[in-house]
Amino acid sequence: MKKVGIITLNGYSNYGNRLQNYALQKFIEMHGFECETIIDKGYLIQTEKNKIKKLLNKDFNQVYSKLKKIINKNKIQAINKRRENIFEDFSKTYINETDFYIEIGKIREDLEERYEYLVTGSDQIWNPFSSSVSEVSFLTFAKKYKRISYAPSFGVYDIPESERKNYKKWLSEMNYISVREEAGAKIVKDLTGRDVPVVIDPTMILTKEKWLSIAKKSKSKPNKKYILTYLLGGGNKEHKQKVKEIAKQYDLDIVNLGDIKDVEHYITGPSEFIDYINDASVFITDSFHGCVFSMLLDTPFVVCTRVGQDSKTSMESRIDTFLDKFELHDRRYSNINNINIFSCDYTKSNELLNIEREKAWDYLSRALNCDEKILQECGN
Repeated sequence: MKKVGIITLNGYSNYGNRLQNYALQKFIEMHGFECETIIDKGYLIQTEKNKIKKLLNKDFNQVYSKLKKIINKNKIQAINKRRENIFEDFSKTYINETDFYIEIGKIREDLEERYEYLVTGSDQIWNPFSSSVSEVSFLTFAKKYKRISYAPSFGVYDIPESERKNYKKWLSEMNYISVREEAGAKIVKDLTGRDVPVVIDPTMILTKEKWLSIAKKSKSKPNKKYILTYLLGGGNKEHKQKVKEIAKQYDLDIVNLGDIKDVEHYITGPSEFIDYINDASVFITDSFHGCVFSMLLDTPFVVCTRVGQDSKTSMESRIDTFLDKFELHDRRYSNINNINIFSCDYTKSNELLNIEREKAWDYLSRALNCDEKILQECGN
């Protein structure tokens, strides 16, 4: 069977990253290919460097000093290690990762022979403000006809002037391009003149039933009803106070997946993440994938603007595209009150999702040069 290689952001700490990687693998396999994710050593090295930079950041130290009053440094490291181990176990179980690494200047000579095609996506693998993004993310090591992108995100609205020349060259040399946000399509058009499709994140290809098949109940999951939060920006005082008020009014437990101070819930893997969202009374989040899985699992959600973002590095474009595409702008924090917070009608969203799934199938089928017979055999 022919094989496809995936280039994405590698790591064991982010729910969306692991789940989109799994979903993209499954989506490609549905087209009749074997699939594996190639480990980018450059990304892993840069991730470690970023951790060190954070320790030297004044603002981070202020937060860290306060946190140390609650949990000492060694315990924090132990907690994060336990969490990473859970994420790594998920990857070993569900994601076919290579046993070799690649990085700029150190690409295996047999890589061309190993893969029929290479697919880059679907995370923020083209974010110009990320020091871990390089020409590897644009598959420059492969022949042009093998270079395909599936729903990568730039994570921004504009490419900085210092990066425009490289991005123009790398994008122009891609064979098939799709992006995850409208803002991304505008960037590609501006730099290359190409009109490219905006396709859904691969997590949206898989059905609720398929996601629940890999879900797992956490040992720390409350026995009573709960309000779930996952705020990557930490949330502001208003968000936190609102959560407390709702929990008190409706007698709900509070589960904070992104807060290390809530240790028993912080140590939660991707499979438990799915189960938590599925059973939550309402999900408060500033995460793109938090919004996505809420819709997929029919869970009411509230999306908050992430704290600490500025207009140049905003991650909001992907959430804007999601809310526009599935007509869910009423789930913005500013539009929520105590009456509608627990009710969310996904009827129209599901109709739109089926249309987007067909578009995604059509795009990837053409990019992978699949004929109708193969698609029928693979159950499309």
